Amino acid sequence: MNFVSAAGDVFSSESTYINCMLFAGLLGFAATGEWVAERSGTLNISVEAMLLNGAFAGAVGYHLFDWVGVAMCFGALGGWFIAFLQAQMSHRLTADQFVVGLTLNILVLGLTGFLDREIQPKAAFAARLEIPLLAELPWVGQALFGAPWPFYLLYGLVPLAWWLVFRTRWGLELRAAGENPQSADVSGVEVNLRRRQGIYFAGIASGLGGAYFLVTRLADFDSSAIGGRGFIAIAAVVFGGWTLWGTMAGCVLFAGALSFQLSLQGLGYEFNTELLQALPFLVTIGAMAVFARRVRAPVALAQPFIRGLK
Repeated sequence: MNFVSAAGDVFSSESTYINCMLFAGLLGFAATGEWVAERSGTLNISVEAMLLNGAFAGAVGYHLFDWVGVAMCFGALGGWFIAFLQAQMSHRLTADQFVVGLTLNILVLGLTGFLDREIQPKAAFAARLEIPLLAELPWVGQALFGAPWPFYLLYGLVPLAWWLVFRTRWGLELRAAGENPQSADVSGVEVNLRRRQGIYFAGIASGLGGAYFLVTRLADFDSSAIGGRGFIAIAAVVFGGWTLWGTMAGCVLFAGALSFQLSLQGLGYEFNTELLQALPFLVTIGAMAVFARRVRAPVALAQPFIRGLK
């Protein structure tokens, strides 16, 4: 009963929804980019590195120019740089994309930690932007319409990703590369080019997500802050059945678990600390166990393309 009472207090607290959407923003940026990459046939394991490098690059950008807008731009470039490395090694040199992704994750974690100690870049929180009337809605008003201004970039990024993938020739070719790359190649589609471009989009989106997290939750870079959330973003894509709107629903669900953990502690309830820290990952594993077998992945997902081979 104590847990039920605590859960009631958590779900009736406005801060729960604010924290949920802040975390959902981080996952949303990364998962939107990952969705585009996976529709092209690439399982981009280096999302974690893209987020982390985006956060570090954002901190450097703010440190140099003292402006959150520049920090976001630097973050996008930082994520793109990791995407460039991933794309060149996976879809030009045909190295194993899993190994490349894991290597980049470990490399960026160590490198940003070292550079952070050497440079010690400082950032700041982004200003909040309230939309009149909508920000006054109960519970979710401040979470959705009274957020720090970088959060609103997500309202443009998600429809843009959907439009690019489903309403442009580029998107048709990208989806063909993920479903039947041999047929796409015969039709004149440069399969590995489209896959590299999908990863570039993922890098820019994830870099924005890392910089967003920096200026909304951290203000001071910490190499351990991302803490596996890049993998949760990948899980959100699978949870959503490789549909964009399902992916966003997964981001909100997993962010809700993160927010629930924080709100319990913030309201003064005492539960097993280790269990609370594991809660978001337990929810992710549970959701994957339930939904992973009910969805259809792109046919050529994670399969390297070499012309002439089936």
